[in-house]
Amino acid sequence: MSKTILISGASSGFGALAARALADAGHIVYAGMRDVAGRNATAGAAAAQYSKDNTVDLRTVELDVSSDESARQAVQVVLAEQGKLDVVVHNAGHMVTGPAEAFTPEQLAGLYDTNVIGAQRLNRAALPQLREQQDGLLLWVGSSSTRGGTPPYLAPYFAAKAGMDALAASYALEVARFGIESTIVVPGSFTHGTNHFAHSGTPADIDIVAAYETRYAGLMDLVSQKLRELEPEWADVAEVAKAIVTVVDTAKGHRPFRVHIDPSDDGSVVVNAVADRVRSEFLRRVGLDDLLHPTSA
Repeated sequence: MSKTILISGASSGFGALAARALADAGHIVYAGMRDVAGRNATAGAAAAQYSKDNTVDLRTVELDVSSDESARQAVQVVLAEQGKLDVVVHNAGHMVTGPAEAFTPEQLAGLYDTNVIGAQRLNRAALPQLREQQDGLLLWVGSSSTRGGTPPYLAPYFAAKAGMDALAASYALEVARFGIESTIVVPGSFTHGTNHFAHSGTPADIDIVAAYETRYAGLMDLVSQKLRELEPEWADVAEVAKAIVTVVDTAKGHRPFRVHIDPSDDGSVVVNAVADRVRSEFLRRVGLDDLLHPTSA
């Protein structure tokens, strides 16, 4: 059954791949991206061309998750055109690389604004509709870095992703009685097929960077090299998009809480399994195990 889907951060990377895969699967997909008429005009045109060439329903919608008004307007566009919203995919994010101390507080706040608070803005725009429907899916694109083995010089990004993961886990419990389901898709480190590393931000305090270079010279290049070496030749970033399609197409009440796609196997599968089991057991102990699954309408 076709669903109406809104994806944040869909101009490139996981978002663009998921938007196309979901459209190919027969869904009505709104690829949210900033500045569709400007900096992302090429991405918007590519999405429109893909829709035409493949006879699928892939549309672009202006969506800047750093703006309350933009999030509200994006949801309003979807509802005005479709009358419903079935799935919200929280994908917008930004990576930075460098020594943690060298990032200013303002830089860290900006990173949280995109990776964490942006999801909150979109939820506040979309959830009134999903609650009224007593149905829907929140699908969060997380990161294996939240609990897997993590190298240095990626701390601000890892911390923001961990914040998003914690938000997703709490939201899952708080919307379940409204019939809304939640899944966290957990990609590992993909060094090919996305622009995460190529477009990553850098620290503003260059003096601090220079100080770290006296003891950690070339560390980021070494980390990138080791991550590439860990990644198997058969790793395909498109598997993340396929996993998202599988979750969306799974019947309500049967969707997994968490799905990993981590060819490099950084250990997050093991740690998350323990953490999610403890979470479930605790909820049963306090008599709230009904929150582990969405309430049927």
